[in-house]
Amino acid sequence: MSKKTLSILMLVVLVFSMALTACQPAAEEPTEEPMDEPSEETMDEPEAMGVKLSDLDGTTVKFWHVWGSDEPAEGIKTVVDEFNATNEWGITVEALDQGGYSEVEDAMNAAIQSGDVPDLVVGYANAFAAWYDVDAIVDLKPYMEDETVGMSEEAMGDFFEGPFETGLTPDGARISLPFQQSANVIFYNEDWAQELGFDSPPANAAEFKEQACAAAEANANDDNPDNDGTGGLVIYTGASNVMAWVFAYGGDVFNAEEQAYDFTSDAVVGVAELWKSMWDDGCAFETESYPNPEFASRQALFTMSSTAGLPYQIAAFEDEGATDDEWSLIPYVGPDGNKAVNAYVQSLGIVNSTPEKKLAAWMFLKYFTSPEAQATWVEYSRYYPGRQSASDQLGDFMAENEKWAKGLDLLQYGRPEPAVASWSSVRRAVGDTFAAILQSDMEDIPAILGDLNETAAELVAEMQ
Repeated sequence: MSKKTLSILMLVVLVFSMALTACQPAAEEPTEEPMDEPSEETMDEPEAMGVKLSDLDGTTVKFWHVWGSDEPAEGIKTVVDEFNATNEWGITVEALDQGGYSEVEDAMNAAIQSGDVPDLVVGYANAFAAWYDVDAIVDLKPYMEDETVGMSEEAMGDFFEGPFETGLTPDGARISLPFQQSANVIFYNEDWAQELGFDSPPANAAEFKEQACAAAEANANDDNPDNDGTGGLVIYTGASNVMAWVFAYGGDVFNAEEQAYDFTSDAVVGVAELWKSMWDDGCAFETESYPNPEFASRQALFTMSSTAGLPYQIAAFEDEGATDDEWSLIPYVGPDGNKAVNAYVQSLGIVNSTPEKKLAAWMFLKYFTSPEAQATWVEYSRYYPGRQSASDQLGDFMAENEKWAKGLDLLQYGRPEPAVASWSSVRRAVGDTFAAILQSDMEDIPAILGDLNETAAELVAEMQ
């Protein structure tokens, strides 16, 4: 083969090889590693109210309360410490005492203005209504009905019905949950009443006055001049006492449908006339402070008190000069024998903040209203629980505290005060009005109560 032919063949091979190379696909650019598929554990991570429960880890809940001293202070510390140590979400509750309920309201109102709010707060229904009106308190219904962290129908049905209803607004929002309650009742000296000739507590308002007047007469006619003017009912004109009597008389002072107050009803007039007649007849008197010593020394057959005052009244019977009389708790009674007590419902509400804070606050609220935590709280605070089944765990406590157990029986007669924002202001006017009634003439009562109606309407208008 000639050199010329060989060269031609080599050229053909070279061209063919280059053509083959040009036809090969270009090399792919390096790419990132594909992302791992989410694991089954990640996909199933529980969440509630749009928040993953794992995101609650490290969340602190500021809880404003009113128990800064004595056994209640120990009780709230015990409940909070137990939750902090055992909750599985890493939530820490910081319990901060704010003083009394009025101080909590003042502090909360100021916090709403400044923005430095707590996450959970205690209060009465009328306070929560006011805070909800300015969007400071959340509706609890979505939390209660949540599939992951909500409450069962059985649990919701376990709350005492009356207190449970106080947390509802007229439009059906759930703005608070009751965790404890007390009641305005009457302390009654059974032994002294029997010596005065009465075998049983008064069955109606007329018998109530009869027994009070008999006790007053007995003190006026004994050989001790220091107790003259005492003996009957210790009267204090605060709205809590007024409302208890109004309930016993079958009435109320707030019309929910009309969203208006009425203090001129037959029930309110009847209570005013009862008080005035007992005052004028010397069957009722005032004391400078809480009448625990007077009741323990036969200077009062009846006193009106919150069940929260039981420990103080029991202690008064241990003081020097006290009697060893048997005494009990009885309801208020109306003209026809209707029974009532004024139910004080203390509730918890969640403050509007971040989703994580609100959910963490709900976790503690749910815990605090559980029967177990309720039973623990009762033994320290001496309040009554918000949940009925808590009593099942208080057998020993009730056996050792018979008067407390008697008060528990009276809760069936409980009715709450108006759960509206304006009541905080109006109730002060009620106390002032009934104090004025005692110092006025009987025939002036309708006019004085009419003035109270006008005052209440003005206070409502101011709030609006």
